[in-house]
Amino acid sequence: MYTRQNAKQSLPVPSRWGIDAVIAGKPIVRGTITINSISGNFFTGTANFRGDPIPIQGSWDENSQTIRFDSPYASFAGQLTIYDDPGIKVRHLVLSGKFLMNPPSLQAGESGSWIATTDKVLTGPPINTTAIPPVGVFLTSDLLYNTGRRYSGRYER
Repeated sequence: MYTRQNAKQSLPVPSRWGIDAVIAGKPIVRGTITINSISGNFFTGTANFRGDPIPIQGSWDENSQTIRFDSPYASFAGQLTIYDDPGIKVRHLVLSGKFLMNPPSLQAGESGSWIATTDKVLTGPPINTTAIPPVGVFLTSDLLYNTGRRYSGRYER
C-alpha cells in the first residue's frame, strides 16, 4: 500500500537497479540492487553481485537526494540524478557516488566510484531534459535487463 509520503518519493519503491563499481578505472563488481522498502529515512533491499542476493540496508534523504548503504564488503554513498527523455517517455534515475571496500574483502581500504540506474515510464512533465545521461546508464541498463554478454564471470561490451 502506498502512503502519501511514498507517493512523493523520487526514489521508486520497489525498484531494481543495475550497478557497476570501479577502482582505478577497472571494473570490480557488476550486478543488481533491489530497493524493497523505505520507511522514514531508512531503506532495505538486496544486492546481487555474484548470483546470490545479500541483504542491504541504508539511509535515503529525500531533501538532499542522497543515499548511503552497506554491503558485507563495502560502504556506498551517492546522489540521485534524474534524466528525462520525453521523446521516448522514459525517466532515467541514476544513483552515483563513491564506495570504500571493508574487511573481510581482500581489497579492504581501497575506494572507487559506482553508478546504478533504473528507469520508469515518464508519466508527467519532464524534470531534467538539459543533459544527456552518463554512459554508465547504458552499461547498467544492460545489467538490469540482462542484455550484456557474459564471459569468464565478467560482462563484456
